[in-house]
Amino acid sequence: MTTMLKPPVDEAISEIKARFGAEKVQHLEDGDGGAYVVVDGLDLGVAYTDSTRVSWMGFRIGFQYPMADIYPHFVRSDLARVDGRPFGSGVSGPTRFVGYERDALQLSRRSNGRDAGIETALIKMLKVLDWIRRGP
Repeated sequence: MTTMLKPPVDEAISEIKARFGAEKVQHLEDGDGGAYVVVDGLDLGVAYTDSTRVSWMGFRIGFQYPMADIYPHFVRSDLARVDGRPFGSGVSGPTRFVGYERDALQLSRRSNGRDAGIETALIKMLKVLDWIRRGP
């Protein structure tokens, strides 16, 4: 199969696979040179119930990458806090993660003033993962 991914998008997916393991990373081409990406088996931390704390995280890397921010990110729709409180700002849903058509919560963490030469798709994902682990 011939890939239509833009080279920077393909490189970003390779970097994510190198960090999390190729077996945990899936991608679907979006038809414009970008891709929808899902990383499975992520532990979101002790702020969440044992039955929901392992999740997938999804996002789209658009064809404009690396110039465009990777935004928003998505996790499982049934994520539940141990303390039972609702999520704060930056978490909305349930909604759908398009591309993979999964029920999801949307994590809105825009990178204002982002430096495209420094913040890769992996770095952005790790920032969002750190934020959700702190229990918004």
